Amino acid sequence: MNLYTRSQKMDIWRFIKRGAWYLALYLGFAILLTIARPQLALSEQIEFRKTKTDTGTQFYYEWIDGAQQRHNLTFEIPFETIEDLPLRQTNYKPKIAQRHVTVALTKAAKRINPKDAKVMIKPMGEAINIKVTGSNSEKIEEVQAQLRDVQQNAFDTYLHENYYTRFTTMFNQSAIKPDHLRYIAESVKPLVPASQAFYEKIRENSTSRAYFGFLLSWVQSIPYDTLEDRVASNGAGFAPPIGLLMQNFGDCDSKAVLASSMVRAFLPTTKMIMVFLPEHALLGIALTPISGDETIEHDGQKYVLYDPTGPALIPFGQVSEDTQRFIQTGRYQIEEVD
Repeated sequence: MNLYTRSQKMDIWRFIKRGAWYLALYLGFAILLTIARPQLALSEQIEFRKTKTDTGTQFYYEWIDGAQQRHNLTFEIPFETIEDLPLRQTNYKPKIAQRHVTVALTKAAKRINPKDAKVMIKPMGEAINIKVTGSNSEKIEEVQAQLRDVQQNAFDTYLHENYYTRFTTMFNQSAIKPDHLRYIAESVKPLVPASQAFYEKIRENSTSRAYFGFLLSWVQSIPYDTLEDRVASNGAGFAPPIGLLMQNFGDCDSKAVLASSMVRAFLPTTKMIMVFLPEHALLGIALTPISGDETIEHDGQKYVLYDPTGPALIPFGQVSEDTQRFIQTGRYQIEEVD
């Protein structure tokens, strides 16, 4: 028994043919897009070893670059150069910071003559309520100003001791983040042997771009740890440069700081910047750009951009399409590297 009439069968056949045509067209466009947009090679770390010696920690790496060339590198970081550097970033916790400030205020309040003013210190949420009473209004104002200074200095001390700094987001939010610039400055000396090892691997009379290309392929090959929201994470996940080497993985902020420290050891006076996107970080350096370089201008100076994050092996002077969109629409912040 026929379930469909001849006319219905013809309609079904036309529908199938039309569907097949659309599928072929879709696949054709997909193939064309794949051909038109070259895919970036992904980094590949072949081997990583760290060994304690009598004088320091020796690191050994093998990796494959974007041209499928295999590389290896060995360097040693002396113990004496990193003994005062943190290997991990502590998480910023407002209540602990508040406790530190409250203790400092309480000690300062005890030193105030009760005949001049009476002081009450009371934590409230993440804030601290400071109440000063007395009969002399001038003395009250003097004590209030004194305690404000104590509060400010105590908070600054807490941030400094824990490698944090204040910053304001592009959405005008006040926040706390790891002190990337301080980590860069304090990591340059320990990383000189590593930077020198890279320099010795490139050919004589090579330009600085050869150094950057080699360095980037190595940093990008280090396993990547996704960056959480920079404001919400309170520093969780950030690895200082030496800590990143020890644990052999890091997020984009961590890799950018490591690369900056290495480059600063190689080019001690060249202007450098860190470029912060909402959930990403990359770098810029004041070298003369060539055709095709992605650049950014800051304070009248043009910087060539480079992204050490990985796993995509993005060449020096290039950035991802997402990064390009953020920069073109002005959704970024810049910090100058000393």
